Amino acid sequence: MNESSHDRIRDVLHSLLEISPYVQAAALVRVSGLTVMSFMPDDIEQERVAAMSAVMLLLGERITGSLRNGALDKVYIKGEEGHVVLMAVGTEAVLTVMAQDHAPLGLLFVEMRRSAERLKRLVKEI
Repeated sequence: MNESSHDRIRDVLHSLLEISPYVQAAALVRVSGLTVMSFMPDDIEQERVAAMSAVMLLLGERITGSLRNGALDKVYIKGEEGHVVLMAVGTEAVLTVMAQDHAPLGLLFVEMRRSAERLKRLVKEI
């Protein structure tokens, strides 16, 4: 990955963390399950989250395809203490964001969509 693309990917992910104090983690993962870059708490197994994110996105695409619901927009997972949102970044990567329970989801979805569009261009450069 060239240094310029690396820096810009880092900036995009970092800005997601700054939009809200509720956002706890952000990662860009290739559909192969390999992490491009991530900002996650130390107690989270980044490699495992990356692999599962890629699998969940692919499963979501298969389900929406089988049900003829059009292109997958996002995969949303709600836990007792927070949210995990997965959003496709073109056909090559997935944007994964973890947020606390009281996060304003509308704002998060908008910011993720903007970030995914920016990352889509950058993923092609690496």
